[in-house]
Amino acid sequence: MHAYKAWRRLTLVLGTLVAVLPALLLTALTPSPAAAADASTVPLPSLSATTTQVASGLRRPTALVAPDDGTDRLFITEKSGTVRVYHPDTGLARTPLIDITPAVDESGNERGLLGIALPPDFADSRDLYLAYTALPDGAVTLARYRLDESRLEVLLSQEHAEYNNHNGGQLAFGPDGHLYWSIGDGGGSGDPFRAGQRLDTLLGKILRIDVSRSCAPLAYCVPGDNPFVGTPGARGEIWLYGLRNPWRFSFDGADGSMWIGDVGQGHWEEIDHLAPGRGGLNLGWSCYEGLEKFSGGDCAAGEEHTEPVFTYSPYTGGCSVIGGHVYRGRQYAGLVGGTYIATDYCSSTVWALRPDGRGGYEQAEIGEMPTQVTSIGTTADGEFYVVNDLPGGLHRVSFAREEPTCRVDRKVTAWGTGTTVDLTVTNTGDAPVNGWTLEFPLAFGQTVVSDWNTDLTQLSNTITAVNAPHNATIAPGASVTLGYLAGHTGDASPPPRFMLNGDACAVGR
Repeated sequence: MHAYKAWRRLTLVLGTLVAVLPALLLTALTPSPAAAADASTVPLPSLSATTTQVASGLRRPTALVAPDDGTDRLFITEKSGTVRVYHPDTGLARTPLIDITPAVDESGNERGLLGIALPPDFADSRDLYLAYTALPDGAVTLARYRLDESRLEVLLSQEHAEYNNHNGGQLAFGPDGHLYWSIGDGGGSGDPFRAGQRLDTLLGKILRIDVSRSCAPLAYCVPGDNPFVGTPGARGEIWLYGLRNPWRFSFDGADGSMWIGDVGQGHWEEIDHLAPGRGGLNLGWSCYEGLEKFSGGDCAAGEEHTEPVFTYSPYTGGCSVIGGHVYRGRQYAGLVGGTYIATDYCSSTVWALRPDGRGGYEQAEIGEMPTQVTSIGTTADGEFYVVNDLPGGLHRVSFAREEPTCRVDRKVTAWGTGTTVDLTVTNTGDAPVNGWTLEFPLAFGQTVVSDWNTDLTQLSNTITAVNAPHNATIAPGASVTLGYLAGHTGDASPPPRFMLNGDACAVGR
């Protein structure tokens, strides 16, 4: 169910927002002509992402942000509780900008200083916001840090003592000026607290609060248009629920839509894309993991769930999705403008997603990040950097156009609960392919029954097809055909992407 298929019809969205937001925010959510022009038409398989290391010596970095104050700096959080400063001219400063290590519980792999956000008025206020797990018991904590006074002010805390994983930790100011904060489901395995579907706890949620003022006894205010304000037994801070461990989310600066990377249990990693202002949605966990019913999960009768726009299986080599950003910079606008970029902590695959204008999403693998990336951040001008956990580096991301050396055309014949798919693989390069492996995903609910002209293996929805002895060589300009018969549970769509010997292929008809 894609309840937000029409998120790009901004006039309709903004018409709704006018009733609840000031005119100033209406302007903020309307993309400028320059931003609207930053939408690339380059096919995703023609993109290539690479990285260049620009700094080393970071100690388990977890997040990075850029102050929009004309200084060209990056602020980088380290797990232990420090914030380091990087400048492209002078490199990584030795002395931390902030050190809150006495307050931070960094025990276990996932605890520590996890997130940082800068308010729109940072250049004047010199205040910033930090998310961390606090001593003595690992409570997930939101605090304001006043740079001019070196003072930490705790604003909100959620108990999280039983398990040290699934803390979430992303902080970001939305286009409405409010602060959004993600918190995991409390950890362990299988949502033992049934937190994802409960509205009486902040675990398994994304929150939305107003930190520009206080509403006693709170050190912040709950916006009156939050979806569960006034709901008996519900926490008014909740914006979205049904999340497992939303480690990283972001807002598209052009249209205000929200992208979320939610780390899966072990079968599916997922990315969600929500239209602006869509609070109150249930993203499914623990009734669903990705598109699949979760065995033993918490499912309430009649509950409506919002499906992810992209999922992938750990059989791709992944283990934890690292949500990123929509590229809105200038340097590579003609290549990746309007494209969402994410990665995975284990596989390092660079995932590229882009709405196709028909309610779906183009998708492709366009390269690899350094090992164990923990966060993707942007400069004030929208250019991309990443930090990686071990050995602790900062890397600048670049994009280029590299035309695919293969094309796959698809012929689908579907009936009832079955489908046959014939694939024609063409070598569009100038060198012969001697021995090939074609990798592609199936739609959820499809199971291969038989195949031809290939030796095919299915693991979850991930297919690996290897050449047969008679078609191992594909000369330049030549093609081979292969195919399979599959059963399906309703979705008979063909594979959306292909990798031939590790390189992305163009997708034909």
